Amino acid sequence: MPITAFIASVSLTSGTAYAAPTTPVGGEALGSHGLVSPDGVKKPPKSKATSYVIADVGTGQVLAAKNAHGRYLPASTLKALTALTLIPKLDRNRQIRPSRNACNQEGSAVGLSVKAKYKVEDLFKGLMMSSGNDAAMALAETNGGLDKTMRDMNAEAKRLQANDTVAKTPSGLDKPGQSSSAYDLALIARAGLANPDFKRYISTKTANFPAPKGKHYQISNHNKLLWRYQGMIGVKNGWTSKAKASFVGAATRGGHTIVVSIMRHEGFFWDEVAKLLDWGFSVRGKATPVGKLVDPLPDPQAAAQPQASTSVTPAAQPALLDRAGSKQTDSTRTMGALVIGGGLLFGLIWLAYGIRRKRGRSRL
Repeated sequence: MPITAFIASVSLTSGTAYAAPTTPVGGEALGSHGLVSPDGVKKPPKSKATSYVIADVGTGQVLAAKNAHGRYLPASTLKALTALTLIPKLDRNRQIRPSRNACNQEGSAVGLSVKAKYKVEDLFKGLMMSSGNDAAMALAETNGGLDKTMRDMNAEAKRLQANDTVAKTPSGLDKPGQSSSAYDLALIARAGLANPDFKRYISTKTANFPAPKGKHYQISNHNKLLWRYQGMIGVKNGWTSKAKASFVGAATRGGHTIVVSIMRHEGFFWDEVAKLLDWGFSVRGKATPVGKLVDPLPDPQAAAQPQASTSVTPAAQPALLDRAGSKQTDSTRTMGALVIGGGLLFGLIWLAYGIRRKRGRSRL
């Protein structure tokens, strides 16, 4: 029986599944609730995760998936979207003093203090290494406030075609209506890996973090696979009592990168993720993909910039003239010819008049 084209979704509170009558992003097979894997190769290792995706970052090929578009609470894996959205918007060397609201965020924290100043870069490290909810709020406030940051994050999700993702908090703390999927987490991770700063933050194992009175203390990355798995780059893990465990991570071996995302795992998942990564490397290039991580949509602001610009630099002027319409070019040439022709005719008349006067004088 063919796989029905629908996006598998779940209630974020009860876990009850329902189907939306639309074709899933990335391919019809990714609409399945169950395991989808290629024929002709061994099946992926078993996982207790309710949902997962294994994909090749370079090609975008989805190698295997289980309930790829199931919508669940993302917990701190949502911080990957926060970082991806805000890194291009904020000067990493800018210094800020966090608000008391930011410092008092509930849940995991990097330990911000209103008595200390931090570079934006420090906040990103606190966000992605220590999963600091305080760092998430401080970054949101630096970006112009919580409401603006939520709009920016959701706009970025739509640009990536991560349509299962709805961000309600910058930290991933549970909030009604917030959601993501294993497919979307893989999309977000793939986009993040293309950003050098994002990649640097997630792969840093330990770092010195500022403290009041010019002091510092050491923080370490919560991603245990950075120490355990060969070629591990990082990305983000998360957990809340409602979301359960979630994780998205990527590793590189032999010049190829595999990403694995899991959602709603009941227990210790590190060993399972390592085995899923191993499987991805073993079948990459040998198996028919079951779907694809789609490319981001064109940035509408970037596309509109050339039309909105009214200033023309000297270097750009020749190109603009080359792109002028044929009628404008012809009329310009015609006007030029008339001006030159008129000038020549006037010169000839004046010359003839001068010669005639000269002859008249000579006769006198």
